[in-house]
Amino acid sequence: MAKITFPVEASHIMMFARAIGDTNPVYHDAAAAKDTGIIAPPSFPQAVAQFDPDYHLRPKAGQKWFGSAKGPSGIEGKPTSSGGLHAEQHYEYHRHLKPGDVLTVETKPGKTWERESKRAGKLTFRERITEYRDQNGELVVTARGVGVTTERPVDQG
Repeated sequence: MAKITFPVEASHIMMFARAIGDTNPVYHDAAAAKDTGIIAPPSFPQAVAQFDPDYHLRPKAGQKWFGSAKGPSGIEGKPTSSGGLHAEQHYEYHRHLKPGDVLTVETKPGKTWERESKRAGKLTFRERITEYRDQNGELVVTARGVGVTTERPVDQG
């Protein structure tokens, strides 16, 4: 996958914290953050999606997308697959993210494994490892996400 550059700015940290309802003052108040400096909330690395030109959940002008209609989706007809879901997300911090960091973000495939389900058939789990390196090339965050797809739609019975 392509590498993405992700500037970390104090205003981004503050707005992200407000958007997730986290009122911890170390995310915006220098006096409250005198010991650590302003730092980012634990899930802040996910904001990299806003810097990814191919992020699949962001609307694209003139194109239908999930959520672009009066109903739950702008997609018409039956989906071509049974879809999938986000099963896990883990962040390993090697240090706090701070304003002024310029991160280079790269996602690589991880492990893949399968399980059987009575209701959905074969479940395929796919891990993705995302590394966030700072302007000096040092690893600051490692994110591990797991998605799962089903062989068939889940039986409603």
